[in-house]
Amino acid sequence: MPSRSGPVRIGVDVGGTFTDAVAVDARSFELLGQVKVPTSHDHEDGVAHGILEALEKLQADAGIGANDVSFLAHGTTQATNALLEGDVATVGIAGVGTGFDGFATRRLASLGKMELAPGRKLPVRFAPAHTPADAGAAVETLVRQGAEVIVAVEPFSVDDPEGERAVVSAARERDVLATATHEITSLYGLTKRARTAVLNAGIMPRMVSTADLVEASVRRAGITAPLMVVRGDGGVMSLPEMRHRPLLTALSGPAAGVAGALMGEKLSEGLFLETGGTSTDISVVRRGRVQVRHAHLGGRETYLPALDVRTVGIGGGSLVRFSGSAVTAVGPRSAHIAGLPYACFAPASALTGAKLVTVSPQPDDPADYVALDTVDGRRYALTLTCAANALGVVPVGSYAVAEPDAARLALQPLAAALGTSVEQAARTVLGRAVKPVRSVVEDLVREYRLDSPALVGGGGGAAAVTPFLGVESGHEWRIAAHAEVISPLGAALALVRESVERIVPGPSDADILAVRTEAESAVVGQGADPAGVEVEVTVDPQRNLIRAIATGSTELRTKDRASTVDEEAVRAAVARSVGVAPAEVHELASTAYHRVLGARARRRGLLGRFGAPVEQVRVVDGEGVLRLHSTGAVVDRTDVGSAQARVAELVDRHTRYGDGGSRAPAVWLLVGPKIADLSGVLDRDQLIALAGAELKTRATDEPLVVILEDRT
Repeated sequence: MPSRSGPVRIGVDVGGTFTDAVAVDARSFELLGQVKVPTSHDHEDGVAHGILEALEKLQADAGIGANDVSFLAHGTTQATNALLEGDVATVGIAGVGTGFDGFATRRLASLGKMELAPGRKLPVRFAPAHTPADAGAAVETLVRQGAEVIVAVEPFSVDDPEGERAVVSAARERDVLATATHEITSLYGLTKRARTAVLNAGIMPRMVSTADLVEASVRRAGITAPLMVVRGDGGVMSLPEMRHRPLLTALSGPAAGVAGALMGEKLSEGLFLETGGTSTDISVVRRGRVQVRHAHLGGRETYLPALDVRTVGIGGGSLVRFSGSAVTAVGPRSAHIAGLPYACFAPASALTGAKLVTVSPQPDDPADYVALDTVDGRRYALTLTCAANALGVVPVGSYAVAEPDAARLALQPLAAALGTSVEQAARTVLGRAVKPVRSVVEDLVREYRLDSPALVGGGGGAAAVTPFLGVESGHEWRIAAHAEVISPLGAALALVRESVERIVPGPSDADILAVRTEAESAVVGQGADPAGVEVEVTVDPQRNLIRAIATGSTELRTKDRASTVDEEAVRAAVARSVGVAPAEVHELASTAYHRVLGARARRRGLLGRFGAPVEQVRVVDGEGVLRLHSTGAVVDRTDVGSAQARVAELVDRHTRYGDGGSRAPAVWLLVGPKIADLSGVLDRDQLIALAGAELKTRATDEPLVVILEDRT
């Protein structure tokens, strides 16, 4: 088959059972092909063999030449599973320092008490390296003790890493894998920094070996595009970076899915629910960004940035529990755990005359889970998916759709036992199931103060949860296109991402610009197009914390807005977001890449009361995605040459003063293809300095839009 003429992005998701791969047109995001192959855990090349098999099948099925591939990323559960199962390497801690510093590092040997899984503690060895000159001896001692990878630890190494660098150098001279705490994070807090570095080291040997095999498989497929790996915060990183910091791939399972919702589904404000057979992962997108926090691993907080994802034990295969007279619960066991097929996917003829029975999915489980025994001696699971199909809430064309007759026959024995109709029995099951999911959804809506949030369902079991939940909660909802492959789609569409954090007492403008530049340079160094890199900078004056999060695509997206975006659909999306009729939406400003649309509407305050109508502003990019939500914003048009002075004037006018000092307004700049987010900075001078950094490479006559929002 001839190769395609345009660039193709490929995403691969390595799951516990199957490896899924998709090919996406890099310009239109059109799905060109998808394949599923068994994950090759037992092959001598491990999961890399399954990736190669998936790539070769995808290329053949979709007619994709190796030279067509401009981007390739894969997500993996390997790091997460290794940590959850306690299957990690023995880690040697080389503690650098004398006196109190030496005492502080010796205490880190207690990290060996950290239990990753029941009965599986973190295997840790310790040796002192009093001075950098002792680094070689410390490494030799640790290797003799069985250490497979070395972690260099020194108090205050974020300020002066000389000792840690000496240990890492000594280890690498002996061909021993090594890492250092200052390479993982630049935040203070010796114990938390060391804990994060030790966990990173524990999975490093396996992850580096797998990375080598995967890279070799990709090259055997003839693909020369750089190989990227999905991070736990929803972005991707280069393979060299993954070898250096494999811990960043932990918890990346839900991350790939939400990246797919963010880019493919154009979700800008709402919640993404990825439903599998056993559980639902719920994550937040606010103002066009995924929400990230430091992850807990082994029961302890780390410096690992990962999605703020909440997991509920309800999935498409969740089993119904029955007391003999009432439905008491749904889950946590699923049909997959019980080893039973879903009843609703059986032929309707096979379910005629089926009897309701209760079973124990696993030997130690209570015997109150429902199954059906058919007249031909087969047993089927009665699942949440069966109830959703019986009630008729599964959209046509969904991955989880079943024959209506089979679904109703599956629920009939339970309905008879309850003394009610099939529809009411199905509604009872769904109500029980979505109750804990709805509770988490509403908590997240309140916690993140989401405006008119949409619910987007992904995963093979999406239709078993999201439609009923959407109707019951009153939230707008939809099932993602190609929901069953949303994770590999997310990998294919994800942006390169880097997060840099620094503790700097009384940071100067130069300190803030240095952190911003470091983050920007990191994503450019991993292949992101410099013209489209966006850097979000946050300065927390109470914690003296500077955080810069940079994101960028490996290829600048330059769609022709007029030919690809439905104007009516954009206005309808803005109207839904604001809560008005489409006719009330008007354009406030535009650039070659963005439009600023607005409408006047009232917003409910913290006490539940509605205020006076104010301008609700939404920024829409060239692909029709609502990238920014703002309430009561000032929108100002200028050019790059005049922008810094104009921003200073607007900031001075809208700075608020109180007992806690001055608070500059939140500011965003629409410049070229970027939205420069300066909203995380409260200090006027720091804000102006960042604005200058964003504009320094732009032509002075280039149009620019300033959006400014008073802080309340």
